[in-house]
Amino acid sequence: MSASLACDFHIHWSHGRGILPSVRPLRTGIAYLLTRPGFVLTLTKCFQASMRLGLPTIPGEVHKDIALLRFRPIEFSTIKYVHRDMDGSIQDVSSVDSFLRNYKLGKTLGIGSFGKVKIAEHALTGHKVAVKILNRKKIKNMDMEEKVRREIKILRLFMHPHIIRLYEVVETHSDIYVVMEYVKSGELFDYIVEKGRLHEEEARIFFQQIISGVEYCHRNMVVHRDLKPENLLLDSKCNVKIADFGLSNIMRDGHFLKTSCGSPNYAAPEVISGKLYAGPEVDVWSCGVILYALLCGTLPFDDENIPNLFKKIKGGIYTLPSHLSAGARDLIPRMLIVDPMKRMTIPEIRAHPWFQAHLPRYLAVPPPDTMQQAKKIDEDILQEVVKMGFDRNALVDSLRNRVQNEGTVTYYLLLDNRFRVSSGYLGSEFQETMEFGYNRMNASETVASPVGQRLPGAVDYQQFGGRQLPVDRKWALGLQSRAHPREIMTEVLKALQELNVFWKKIGHYNMKCRWMPGGHGHHGRALNSMHDNNYFGDESAIIENDGNVRPQNVVKFEVQLYKTREDKYLLDLQRVQGPQFLFLDLCAAFLAQLRVL
Repeated sequence: MSASLACDFHIHWSHGRGILPSVRPLRTGIAYLLTRPGFVLTLTKCFQASMRLGLPTIPGEVHKDIALLRFRPIEFSTIKYVHRDMDGSIQDVSSVDSFLRNYKLGKTLGIGSFGKVKIAEHALTGHKVAVKILNRKKIKNMDMEEKVRREIKILRLFMHPHIIRLYEVVETHSDIYVVMEYVKSGELFDYIVEKGRLHEEEARIFFQQIISGVEYCHRNMVVHRDLKPENLLLDSKCNVKIADFGLSNIMRDGHFLKTSCGSPNYAAPEVISGKLYAGPEVDVWSCGVILYALLCGTLPFDDENIPNLFKKIKGGIYTLPSHLSAGARDLIPRMLIVDPMKRMTIPEIRAHPWFQAHLPRYLAVPPPDTMQQAKKIDEDILQEVVKMGFDRNALVDSLRNRVQNEGTVTYYLLLDNRFRVSSGYLGSEFQETMEFGYNRMNASETVASPVGQRLPGAVDYQQFGGRQLPVDRKWALGLQSRAHPREIMTEVLKALQELNVFWKKIGHYNMKCRWMPGGHGHHGRALNSMHDNNYFGDESAIIENDGNVRPQNVVKFEVQLYKTREDKYLLDLQRVQGPQFLFLDLCAAFLAQLRVL
């Protein structure tokens, strides 16, 4: 009997306790035996009882697909269909079959705190996928709703060969079914544990793929924040797939992150210290730790005592083994610099000689944006899907608008499978798309990084069975400058001084500020007190409220400078408290005072 077809019929009986067996025929004409509560009859016994009583038996074609008959008393008669998986676990299929009719569920791959992951087969293509079955009640009880929604939102956005692919999301009143790419070879963590330190060439290939995926995340305004070998999966050809975006965050204009999340061993100093950070620099640190683990088989920062571990991370205390090559010995320390302003950026990592060695052609250029990928449709795959009965025009429109439906899921499953089979996972079409996107980006490079104008498809779009997601526009974060950071901060302090802004330094490149319009004259007491305190470079000094400031007119904001690429820096002002229009007035005056940006 096929395990995937096996199921139980739970028949609920309302006729009291019941002493003698009885049979009640349903509208289908199939007779079901009802007996005492809690008593279980095997199918064979059921047939024997039916024949002995001279009652109609269950047809043979049904016989093959039924494992057990179980009976429980409830207030009224009803029937419930239950799926029996290959691993013997039972699951309600009255909803699963209707919502996941395009998939045949298989064995359980893993069980988590609020759901499980099962392998499944796509009915139309025969390709394997992984289905995350997330229980809504458990998610809510564990206060993990935001984490789940965040991961789904981010994965819908991405189309990259080294980021786990999301094909479809199906939601019911009780569960969320997330259909994802199936990766066969497990975690990079297990690979390192099994093999120990890797040969440099093998470690370089993994690292190149990781950096390519991380760069794609950053270009789409997403920081992972929990990069570690446990969240890096390997497919059948040992290609890296970045997964687990539950702790990721979408970067917003004028917004800094402060959440301490992720694994302590891989977390950057500014994260465990609770300081503000822009985002990309913490992923660079984690990538440095991962590279160390690949080449050394151990972690650079490790201690059973958490305070000691944090002390090592904050101090950047680690040792480099002597077996590392000169290139690796140069690259790793530059990624593990404690000061995020001096830490390497992704473009700098890309340009490093150790990274450039034997770099595959498809990874030699930055990835294209999502919309550019969606515009390029593979004609051969398209024809194959159309032959399955899908309307060509509707399918093309859905693909171009990143709409999720049965047709687009089939298309991407076929496309991804062909890429896996051909030329080391990636076909020529993807390479051409990447090069075109790179040339297009260089031709019109601005301060703002390009992102997709439409996120990938969602569920229940009124046309073609899907729903379009909100449109994300181009972004810009802060004021850009090529000047030296110390020069920039000096000019910032001079501008704040001219505007009678009170400030307190909370870091080398971060300040908390307070401003009240019209509180003093242009050369008033506040300005003089700043001169008297020799404020520049004094991290402990702060001008307290003199009692004349009305709280409702006070604007509080933060200023932070951070590095974006090799020789460019961004200055950002973020309002913390106070009237929005007063803050905008202050920003306008502040910009007028700056001489270096």
